[in-house]
Amino acid sequence: MSENYYERLVDEDALVAHLEDHLGAVDDYEIERHQEGHSNETLFVSWGGRELVIRRPPPGETADTAHDVLREHRVTAALADTDVPVPETLLACDDHDVIGSDFYVMERLEGDVLREGEPERFAAPEHREKIGEELVDTLAKIHDVDYEAVGLGEFGRPAGYTQRQVDRWGKQLSWAFEITEDEREVPVLREVGDWLQETVPEDHPHALVHGDYKLDNVMFGPSGGRESPNGRARDAREQPPELIAVFDWEMATLGDPRADLGWMLSYWRDAKDLEPSIPELTTRFMEREGYSSRTELVARWEDRTGLEFEHERFYRALAVYKLAGLGEMFYRRYLEGNSDNPMYPKMEHRVPALADRAKRIIDGDEPL
Repeated sequence: MSENYYERLVDEDALVAHLEDHLGAVDDYEIERHQEGHSNETLFVSWGGRELVIRRPPPGETADTAHDVLREHRVTAALADTDVPVPETLLACDDHDVIGSDFYVMERLEGDVLREGEPERFAAPEHREKIGEELVDTLAKIHDVDYEAVGLGEFGRPAGYTQRQVDRWGKQLSWAFEITEDEREVPVLREVGDWLQETVPEDHPHALVHGDYKLDNVMFGPSGGRESPNGRARDAREQPPELIAVFDWEMATLGDPRADLGWMLSYWRDAKDLEPSIPELTTRFMEREGYSSRTELVARWEDRTGLEFEHERFYRALAVYKLAGLGEMFYRRYLEGNSDNPMYPKMEHRVPALADRAKRIIDGDEPL
């Protein structure tokens, strides 16, 4: 990261003064940028003896749906006293004189985010099964939230959510195609979009939805031994996975819980699956023995929520369609010279592969 970019992210003097006003002065502090993530920026702050996280939009971005950190703060704070595990939020700021954008501060938790691979302590078959169960049980808790009771009754328009999703991503793709189709066309993706329009469910349950719920947007409890009943330190491998926090709520709204489930399933691999459409960005360790299958995850979600995963091919195809839409927008940005991300030019071939996957789901050739 260049020094210039860091300076665009944070004015240290102004931020320190703001934190002192709200959290009290400390003798020492440290601020660093967290390198993971592709949307909002995350800063880690050591504030005396406290470990904090700051979330802010990328510099130069207008706060919109994709980067609305105050929206993220609102839903995270609203869930503090529910069964949904979230970090404690400490303060929010809309004064752009501090760091040049909206931001909020929350506690930093210690644990594992399962992005690159499987932690050694979770390698036992019974622990592997628990990972999927915890992931689904927490999603069910989100969908069971009484959003009126926690002050989120005006957080979105749940009626018509699914139709709006199909419409929105069709428009995003049309925008990308204005440039990308001069290089190559993806007719299968247009077929998928037409099928989604024709088969979108007319009605659906209403619930709080996360909008980007997947394995690497949650954290599992910290490693290290806990004390066992007989007083001896318990080896970390004896501890079952415990999901302690859900992150990245910027896309949360009131909508269709089945869309959340379909999105989560699009990232979950089964041992029987074909090679991934985007191997560079695909986590595959859940193909190993002991992990729940997608069918088992769906059955557990249905049991926990009392809902049925009706129209499952639609929701799973919609998720892959959205992934393709993201990829095609990345490809347009690359063609226009607006990004040097090495993944973006690969979308020339990765998006058609995603389109083929969505078509396999529609045709029943990629079952749960």
